[in-house]
Amino acid sequence: MKKSTVFEQTYQEYLHQLAGIDIRKRAETLGGTISGSELVIPFYGKSYRVSAAGVQDSEGRRANFAVSVVLCKYILLCPEEIPAEGEWMTYREFKDAGPLTSYFTSNTNRIIETTFGSDTQSLAAAGRKLGGLLQEDGAAYDLSIRFTALPRIPVFLRFNARDEEFPPQCAILFKQSAEKFLDMECLAIAGTFLAGNLISRTP
Repeated sequence: MKKSTVFEQTYQEYLHQLAGIDIRKRAETLGGTISGSELVIPFYGKSYRVSAAGVQDSEGRRANFAVSVVLCKYILLCPEEIPAEGEWMTYREFKDAGPLTSYFTSNTNRIIETTFGSDTQSLAAAGRKLGGLLQEDGAAYDLSIRFTALPRIPVFLRFNARDEEFPPQCAILFKQSAEKFLDMECLAIAGTFLAGNLISRTP
């Protein structure tokens, strides 16, 4: 079976599940807004319209598969009430992250380290283009940026540039409550999406 066919079947299954719930009742808990029969949710600052009919961007184009999966699962896994955020955690600290930890590290932390190296200015500029806010994080890190992947899922990027003694180091953290809204596969997508878009926005 072709990969594209599997993706389409998975996508349609999620839409079928969405058809069985009133997604509008989940708007407040998820931090989305209601527009007719659709739930409007921003993903890294870009708004998407989600309903049982599909996932579309603000211009009416079908969202790519990865973004569609994250948004569908965000709605389907919606907790009954907004949980306490908890502490900042690395991906590997989540209890179900084990099988995907290596993938996450290779496609987020390491790719950011390799791309930006000692260039914190370019990383900061790319971060701002993606809606990130530079944070004062003490003297421990050369650069700290806070992003909003989804309304209830903030992401914190910490970066130390390469110097004469140490290689570059990147850490990506999520609030503990992220596991209440997304499974580990979708949380990994949120991380790789961040890395890919930072690279694409490099000056």
